[in-house]
Amino acid sequence: MIAVTLAGAAVLAPAAACSSDEPAPGKIPQAADAAEPSSPPTPEPTHPFTGMPGSARRPVLAAKIENTSAGKPQLGLKSADIVYVEQVEAGLTRLMAIFSSKLPPKIGPVRSARISDMHIVPQFGRPAFAYSGAQTKMLPIIAQSSLVDVSDSRAPGAYFRQPGRYAPYNLFADTKKLLTQAPKATKAKDVGLTFGDAPEGGVPKKSFSVKYPAARFTFAWSESAKKWLIWQDGKKDMAAEGGQLGAPTIVVQYTKTERSEFHDLNQSYTPLVHSTGKGSAIVLRDGQAFKARWSRETEKDGTVFTTAAGEPMNFAPGQVWVVLASRTPVIP
Repeated sequence: MIAVTLAGAAVLAPAAACSSDEPAPGKIPQAADAAEPSSPPTPEPTHPFTGMPGSARRPVLAAKIENTSAGKPQLGLKSADIVYVEQVEAGLTRLMAIFSSKLPPKIGPVRSARISDMHIVPQFGRPAFAYSGAQTKMLPIIAQSSLVDVSDSRAPGAYFRQPGRYAPYNLFADTKKLLTQAPKATKAKDVGLTFGDAPEGGVPKKSFSVKYPAARFTFAWSESAKKWLIWQDGKKDMAAEGGQLGAPTIVVQYTKTERSEFHDLNQSYTPLVHSTGKGSAIVLRDGQAFKARWSRETEKDGTVFTTAAGEPMNFAPGQVWVVLASRTPVIP
């Protein structure tokens, strides 16, 4: 640190003789200006995905991440701004992680895209979208979707096989190389989320569970960590970087889920999650559960969450998990 000291030079003028104590012309003392009221400090800019301080708006990277025991522990999820949980074939789930405010060096295991992804990503503009393959008849849909394709076939140099894991659960990606291949990816913008103090009306909760046909999530509040720690299928959901996965805010967004036109080799249909429209939700934050409503008019719009009274449903600043669930899950 360089310190610069400015020394003021004193200028001495000869004292002028005065015949009276009156000030010289033009030197009449002026009344002190009334103190002007101070304006409130300008709030520090926050990130639209997390509500955390920071004015930088970096490109958005969306990535499909494996979420079965064979692909755990996942790498990079702790740095995601938003994590979506989606039902896929056989009643299992897969994740879509949204990165912008923080970018981990590597992410994975990276897996294939699903039709529901194409309906979620447009709210982020044209994000870079990392995935590994898709059904042949879905490729034209991906090509026409609002995204920059940085799959392993379009940006092969950004992907690598992680030693110690077996295919297809060993495909990982270098995030900087992914974004290098997507120079026109949209930067982070408002997607409808609001952050701040919790509203009234919360019900204290120690844990909350969400069931899919072949998967179960439990979110348990940790007062010491100020997060909802995540268990899946009765086991702690651990991160490859270390520690248990968790987030200050968990949103259980109840949606209409039905069979799509796509299915796997075992004739298990791919669920289609309808993320536009409106519906109910449970928002978990600060050890409480809040009943909420959600609405999203079009795919280009963000999802707005409100309280039962219609006020903005503030999230706790930090990572957000959006669990796309259904009160009547589609059976594979």
